[in-house]
Amino acid sequence: MTRAAATNRRDFLRGHGLRQAVSEHVGIAAAPPLAPEQSAAWIVTVERRAMACRFQVLLPAAMVDAPAAGAAALDEINRLEAQLTVYCDDSELSRVNQAAGVIPVAIEGRLFALLEEALRLSVETGGAFDIAVGALVKAWGFFRGPKRVPGRAELAAVMERVGSRHVVLDPLARTVHFRRPGLELNLGAIGKGYALDRAAELLRREWRMPSGILHGGRSSVLAIGSPPAETAGTGWLVALQHPFDASRQVARLRLRDLALGTSGATVQYFEADGRRFGHILDPRSGWPAAGQVCVSVVAATAAQADALSTAFFISGPDQARAYCARHPEVGAVLVALPRPGAELELTVLGAAQGLVEALVSESEA
Repeated sequence: MTRAAATNRRDFLRGHGLRQAVSEHVGIAAAPPLAPEQSAAWIVTVERRAMACRFQVLLPAAMVDAPAAGAAALDEINRLEAQLTVYCDDSELSRVNQAAGVIPVAIEGRLFALLEEALRLSVETGGAFDIAVGALVKAWGFFRGPKRVPGRAELAAVMERVGSRHVVLDPLARTVHFRRPGLELNLGAIGKGYALDRAAELLRREWRMPSGILHGGRSSVLAIGSPPAETAGTGWLVALQHPFDASRQVARLRLRDLALGTSGATVQYFEADGRRFGHILDPRSGWPAAGQVCVSVVAATAAQADALSTAFFISGPDQARAYCARHPEVGAVLVALPRPGAELELTVLGAAQGLVEALVSESEA
């Protein structure tokens, strides 16, 4: 995550008709269609750059406090970025990385809870999701560059400083300690989702927002209730963009009080010696993951959806299927390209089966 430049929130307040807002910015399809007599300004959209992407909060225009509520939600995201970023030496997470290999470091309660959840998810996914990968991210040049393939000896040495098994949390003292000096935490695979969860919590608690949808860079989405003009209350219709053609969709899902996280390596990658290396690194092997084109996960929280989409992208369909079988509240859409030039194949797992409207060939599990 990167720190955004200071901005005036009024620069980012503007109203949209629902159809315009969702088609231009979030990839959410409006359903049912707008009736002619309905206002063209159902939704107030508040947006701001944070965590190296554009965050948007879409709220009902009928709520008089919607612009202020949206700005407050983005303020919360900015505050969390300042706490969680590894691109600023004085953030709380950077201070942990600097000192926890030497002494236990006391941290803020909500951050401690996030680390507890991250370590739990690491165990549940067999290490496919892991936040103790900072040294690995740097070795491949995905921190500040240059991107490169590390040598075998270098990678072996780096892997000695990777893995949540080396992270010790003390709930009573609320401290974190690393068993291996040089180990570093990186919350890039869970931080955006966590920020959306906290922003939505603020909207519900302090602003009593009954409806809304938030997203960070389109890859992390959290839905509150249903669209304000949607009488059936079935939820927001969220589109999954085609990984190779931005003008197309591969599927649409109905989300009501649910989150969606998507992981893929079609944008962030580099090429070396005729091979493509994506930015999603397998913490078990130290190498970029390969397999699916992209993975989307539906879960109760955006943090969980983000973390599991990364884990399923790394571990593959068999482990994703097994996880969803053990956790029926979780669902996934796996998008694969069986061979060059072939049609994309979709596999829909778990809870996503009742939410997905597929637009391309699909293999349901």
